[in-house]
Amino acid sequence: MKAAYIHIPFCHHICHYCDFNKVFMKGQPVDEYLSSMEKEMELTIKGNKQTLETVFVGGGTPTALNENQLEKLVSAINRQLKTDGNTEYTFEANPGDLSKEKLSILKNAGVNRLSFGVQTFNDDLLQRIGRSHRAKDVFASIENARAAGFENISIDLIYSLPGQTKQDVIDSIQTALGLGLVHYSGYSLIIEPKTVFYNLMQKGKLPLPGEDAEAEMYVALMEQMEQNGLKQYEISNFAVPGYESKHNLTYWNNEEYYGFGAGAHGYVNGIRQSNFGPLKKYMDPLTRGELPIMDFHKVTVEEQMEEEMFLGLRKTEGVSIRQFQEKYNRDLLQFFGQQIEEWSSKGLLEMDDERIFLTREGRLLGNEVFQSFIGVSNH
Repeated sequence: MKAAYIHIPFCHHICHYCDFNKVFMKGQPVDEYLSSMEKEMELTIKGNKQTLETVFVGGGTPTALNENQLEKLVSAINRQLKTDGNTEYTFEANPGDLSKEKLSILKNAGVNRLSFGVQTFNDDLLQRIGRSHRAKDVFASIENARAAGFENISIDLIYSLPGQTKQDVIDSIQTALGLGLVHYSGYSLIIEPKTVFYNLMQKGKLPLPGEDAEAEMYVALMEQMEQNGLKQYEISNFAVPGYESKHNLTYWNNEEYYGFGAGAHGYVNGIRQSNFGPLKKYMDPLTRGELPIMDFHKVTVEEQMEEEMFLGLRKTEGVSIRQFQEKYNRDLLQFFGQQIEEWSSKGLLEMDDERIFLTREGRLLGNEVFQSFIGVSNH
């Protein structure tokens, strides 16, 4: 096990597009939750401490915790998980949430990477999508983070937002690039059930840019990043070479990882599992010394091979033919021959002697390609 994901479900504010497991912070048993989570780590690891290559604290909004709670969280992580100077240790952060005290707590605990959920630099749009920060908060947060000694900083942008134009996306990308960061993520808006945006869409009150505009925005994103020396290493991720997110590569390389916290997913010993989402359901079993696992699935070799393809093809470098052979003792070109042939003939997949990867055109239609690798072994 080289990686751990830790979920903090609390938010001061719920965004209109978010469907992650989260709750309003006010009146929640935060301290009790943090103690439960430490208990979960302890029960899971049972003294089998290996040095982790990556730790990722996400949410919700981990930085919504106050100074004492944050201190409690990082102390628990440091007690239960083994990290060293080479561990990539990331915290997700909300612009405007990180006081200098909080930054120094994170820095002292060994956190060395921050990922800010910026989404856009257009203040009107930020308001429209239910974000509580404004562009000026982003500039201040990045400045404070750098002053506190953080160099490995990433920001997330979202395009295809309601009422957003291509020019608007380009403006946000330009502003983001002006910050000179080492890592950027750009995602298209996905409308998830049970969100404010979903309800508006059902009523016909959500003016989305549409598929063609979305494709143009994505192409603009790829072009701007490339022109500024950031390498696209995954469908939605761009980095100065050497600053790719090691944690996310764990997922795309189809490797195993721990998942701690309410609603968190893990992949341990060939089993994909997910925890109960509601806080009470998550915390109750832990008071009895039991793990809060809601469901689990033993992944068959066939499913692993499918996952290897649809996760691995997200990476710009694609899937290694040799590694696939070594991992599964199967010939990738034979097993998935039909899919590979179909997408190659349409110009969406390409291969050389070593690997299979999406073409630039393929990146625009990635989801269609990925879908085709699921359930192959059942036919």
